[in-house]
Amino acid sequence: MLSYLAELEHVFGPFRMFRYITFRGLLAAGTALMIGFVMGPWLIRRLKELSFRQSLRTEEQVGKLAGLHSKKKDTPTMGGLLILVSVAVSTLLWARPNVWVLTALLVFVGLGLLGFADDYLKVVRRDSKGVSGRWKLIWQGLIGVSALTILLLHPESAAKARELWLPFVKDAVMTASPLWFLFPFFLLVIVGSSNAINLTDGIDGLAIGCTISVALVYAIMAYAAGNVIIAEYLIISYVPGTGELSVVCGALVGAGLAFLWYNAHPAEVFMGDTGSLALGGLVGVIAFMVHQPLTLVIVGGIFVMEAVSVIVQVLSVKSRGRRVFRMAPIHHHFELKGWFETKVVMRFWILSLVFAIIGLGTLRLR
Repeated sequence: MLSYLAELEHVFGPFRMFRYITFRGLLAAGTALMIGFVMGPWLIRRLKELSFRQSLRTEEQVGKLAGLHSKKKDTPTMGGLLILVSVAVSTLLWARPNVWVLTALLVFVGLGLLGFADDYLKVVRRDSKGVSGRWKLIWQGLIGVSALTILLLHPESAAKARELWLPFVKDAVMTASPLWFLFPFFLLVIVGSSNAINLTDGIDGLAIGCTISVALVYAIMAYAAGNVIIAEYLIISYVPGTGELSVVCGALVGAGLAFLWYNAHPAEVFMGDTGSLALGGLVGVIAFMVHQPLTLVIVGGIFVMEAVSVIVQVLSVKSRGRRVFRMAPIHHHFELKGWFETKVVMRFWILSLVFAIIGLGTLRLR
């Protein structure tokens, strides 16, 4: 919205700065950070007044972990609302609206509403079970199908949305992906990313800290994909208009830092599914739109580790009757091994940063 102030540079010269995506990306980050800091104390107080507290699993369900997390029982949840509002408002203020930006917001808000419904049911029922897994997948599927349909029908995105690019490959491996492949692949990226971050959100500061590093990488990738000179130099896909997604990523970084202020150990608030499902969906759809969906496996390596640990654990228990990890997701495994929660978080942040740097390196290795 405010990006259009650039059209008034003849009235006030410095308004020309609003033409630059980098400038607006920094403003988006600062705006989201400020909204988060202002909104945070009020939201936490309000959630406590409403008794919207996290429903923790019992000792019968998780054993020793219940004792390790017993002090968290009075911590409010649904803090993801802070992230939702901060990112959405900041994006609307600083990004030039186009099909890429609006599709990203559709997925972000749509999955945020699903997460809110899930958290609300958990609070009302005083149970760790909210929306059933089946209905979650159905809603995620509807959001994904709607988003991809918009991209395929809009003239600005129709052709580019059907391209498939792989890391380390100079050209698109598919320039017009068939719909029977494209829809399942898109849903796999969105649902997989959404659920992976949801699984990672188990201890204070872990999910949001790793999301910040991923958002920084995709801010760079989106800027590169939307700039014809940089895209040609790096031999990556040029996708006109996706540079504006770096503004969205900037807002996500700012909102993430603000939320981390309150979510750092000992957490004053949890993001809940309201935040984790929305964050995963946003990261996934941006990765798809800038033609870097498979690079997300590298950049979001922590999220992949968490999701794979759950899959391996379930398959091992069902096939052999034995556990591979003391508990899944894998961050709980290390907690039960005796690592302090803060040590788990810091080491996973370090790994997340390493994965982010490796992911950036793929841009040049073609």
